[in-house]
Amino acid sequence: MSTLTPPKPDAATAPTPARATLRGPVRVLLRVHRKALWAGAALLVLGIGIVVAHRVWMASSKVLCADGDTTPCGDDVFVSSNAHTSTETYLADGGTALVLLAALIGIFVAGPMIARELESGTFRPAWTQSVSPAHWLAARLAVPAALTVTGLTVLVLAYRWGLWALRAGPYSPGLRWHADGVFPGTGPAILGYALLAVAVGALCAVLVRRTLLSMSLSALVLAAVGIGLSSWRYLLWPAVLRQGEGPKLLRDSDWHLEGGMLTASGSKVYWRDCYHAGSVDGYEACMRDRGGVTPFAEVHPASHYWPLQLVETGILLALAALAVFAAFRVLRRLHG
Repeated sequence: MSTLTPPKPDAATAPTPARATLRGPVRVLLRVHRKALWAGAALLVLGIGIVVAHRVWMASSKVLCADGDTTPCGDDVFVSSNAHTSTETYLADGGTALVLLAALIGIFVAGPMIARELESGTFRPAWTQSVSPAHWLAARLAVPAALTVTGLTVLVLAYRWGLWALRAGPYSPGLRWHADGVFPGTGPAILGYALLAVAVGALCAVLVRRTLLSMSLSALVLAAVGIGLSSWRYLLWPAVLRQGEGPKLLRDSDWHLEGGMLTASGSKVYWRDCYHAGSVDGYEACMRDRGGVTPFAEVHPASHYWPLQLVETGILLALAALAVFAAFRVLRRLHG
């Protein structure tokens, strides 16, 4: 054997072709977009820092009760400390901020990461250096997906840690578990939003192949999905129907959907049909006139938090998988 012939790699240690093919594009991607990576890391540190700062501020503020009341516990007066109020204001929209951050990453994937290369033609050198279009796209999906899921997981843990230290007082409905600004950022649903954002960004990029247009289309699609799920979230799991009067009908932790009275035949008469009555006594009289007998309430109790989170996450992951499949099909059809 000639000394110029390179030795054959050991079968056990040689990288697989797919791994070897992906490794190069991943390295190039990290090097080209290192400024964006540093910006993302800065946002991660900033978000954690704000939560920690508010929690430390709350711990050092003078309050008499666990819910942040500065007056004697158990009385009818509730006066929150400045630290408590500021923390409520910040955390009340924490889930929305995380969803917007996930959408921003998807828009970045659609524009600077994929569409710009397709528009300028800088993808051609990579495709002529033993990197197939499929591996090229796979790297641009895998890198932002992995980094986004990792970063958002850390932010979710920090956000939940901040919420645990905050007792929602009588004037803090925005911090309930089902609030639109809280719910998406406290569980796995935010990871579904992140993966969907990356997948939609990639699909829009390979479809349009224009930077600004791809970013705009991605923003519109992600906004439609986010608004749609927020508006119809209560339908993702069957609600509980309660009947009777007193505290058993509604609890502080419930997500109240509908209320009214049941007739003798079991039909529902809703309170909203008697809004014109103008008073509590007028409401009840109006309901009785319509045949109402027993008060009822349709609610999602706190135990429905995880079913709602998991169903929403499943929907987002299914949409993300569909978008990834479509992106590869479009790329194959256009470029082989």
